Amino acid sequence: MKKQPTQSVTSLPPSPDEERRGRVIKYTIAMSVRLVCFLAIFVVPGWWRLIPFVGTIILPYVAVVIANTASRVTVAPAEAPGALMLDPGPRPPRDDE
Repeated sequence: MKKQPTQSVTSLPPSPDEERRGRVIKYTIAMSVRLVCFLAIFVVPGWWRLIPFVGTIILPYVAVVIANTASRVTVAPAEAPGALMLDPGPRPPRDDE
């Protein structure tokens, strides 16, 4: 009888709590970069100030898109059991063997 492979815990997708925690961390990092850009507006001289200003405007959108993107973990589908088959048992030896 063929033994079915067991489902491995490492092949399962992350739990909803783990996925949510990862998204919150990504969002927090992006918003921290936005805060640094906002503070840089007051420090950077001249037209260079435009770069952190653009970062301050664009980063909230980018942070939300990154945070709302679900993880794309590839999970092997569970195999459905096949039809039951009776094991015919050992074969009698043939004459030519």
